[in-house]
Amino acid sequence: MGFFIEEAKEHLDTIEQGMLNLEATLADSEQMNEVFRAAHSVKGGAAMLGFDSIHRTAHHLEDAFKILKDNPVKPDRQLENLFLKVFDVLKELVEALQSPFGFQEAQAEQIVQDAQPAFVEVEAYLHHLIKNRSNKAASAIKVSAEAPAFINAALRKMLQLFKQGDTPVCRQQLSTLCKRMGQLSNCSAWRGLLGVSEGAIANSQSSYSVLAPLIIKEIKLSGDLLVAGRSSEITPSSKLRQLAPTVAFALTTVAQSTTFPAATIASEQNGSTRTQQISIPSEPRAAARALLDAFNKKQLIEIAEFLMKAIQ
Repeated sequence: MGFFIEEAKEHLDTIEQGMLNLEATLADSEQMNEVFRAAHSVKGGAAMLGFDSIHRTAHHLEDAFKILKDNPVKPDRQLENLFLKVFDVLKELVEALQSPFGFQEAQAEQIVQDAQPAFVEVEAYLHHLIKNRSNKAASAIKVSAEAPAFINAALRKMLQLFKQGDTPVCRQQLSTLCKRMGQLSNCSAWRGLLGVSEGAIANSQSSYSVLAPLIIKEIKLSGDLLVAGRSSEITPSSKLRQLAPTVAFALTTVAQSTTFPAATIASEQNGSTRTQQISIPSEPRAAARALLDAFNKKQLIEIAEFLMKAIQ
């Protein structure tokens, strides 16, 4: 039994170290596996020696670690406290093995019974966090089940239009296809890329020979990322952005920095249209003032409509 006690204490140290910074432990798969194995070892050793109370408590802790290992969530203070409650019960039972009065199984059983609510609560709270994470993920980015087939069909249609020759009608049809693909998901990065593509298509100075391979390639790659759940990697290339007259909105948030296409600023100088670039401050009110100074009413309405679509 002395060997089991010494070994159990080492395993308890491993578990305690892992729980002191649960978030860091979860981020390190090797450390998480060590904590899980430590609980498993205490459970197995207690079962062989007939310490049922220790076996059951270690089993509860092992089950909770397995749920966490298989379904990583961001631990909060409440989860950490619940894990510590269960750990403290296991530690108390192991220390009772060294009691001068000997290990009292009846007393140990009472400790386990008293701790039963904590066993139930830690697993229930874990499932609550997992469910919330799933709900947030589902509500954050929605992609139509028809997206893969529709995007492929739209790209084939775009390729046909590019081959038909450069006409205003063809450009309008290409732009419509971009809009329809944008409706496949609420992902702002996906819609933003299609918005840039529309801007490039609307720019009559962008030739089909340059537009066709670039737009087909970028929409295809971005569509694959969208369907694969990697929408955070979607971003228009600098080459595509150069083809679309844009104003860069550098809106830095906690989540990410996003670049949105916007209306062009046109001015008559010797009968030609000039595209102007302006800088937008990151402070919301200052950004609004910059937009009001740079755009007319019609252009501001277009920008507002685009932004509303992007954040929906």
